[in-house]
Amino acid sequence: MRKQILHSSFLILNLIALCACSSSTPEEQAARAARGYYQCLIDDRPEEFLRGKANADSLPDSYRAQLLKVINQYRADMLDKHNGLNEVQVSDNVARRDTSLNLTYAFLILCYGDSTQEEITVPMVERNGQWLMK
Repeated sequence: MRKQILHSSFLILNLIALCACSSSTPEEQAARAARGYYQCLIDDRPEEFLRGKANADSLPDSYRAQLLKVINQYRADMLDKHNGLNEVQVSDNVARRDTSLNLTYAFLILCYGDSTQEEITVPMVERNGQWLMK
């Protein structure tokens, strides 16, 4: 019984999230997706961060391994230089579309452990209804 209630609650939350996403602009959707991928860095999930890259599913294994090393080095650099990455926020700028390149640039604010912040731009592309980092 408890399992059914949890399952039903999970479905309801997903439905609410789906409805909320459907009324948002593509720029907002791209920015939220970019934030989610960078959240993977905070949560020590570099493989999921890599899966957020466009064409990541077609990478040769050796290149995938090299990219994972680069991602882990990026995380280590943030830890060394800024006491790690604590939070990722969507900037007030949200995102901008470039229709000539078919890209949406998401603007994120990286909040570091040493209380500094950095605004970054993440080029995003939509593939089959999913936003991926270019």
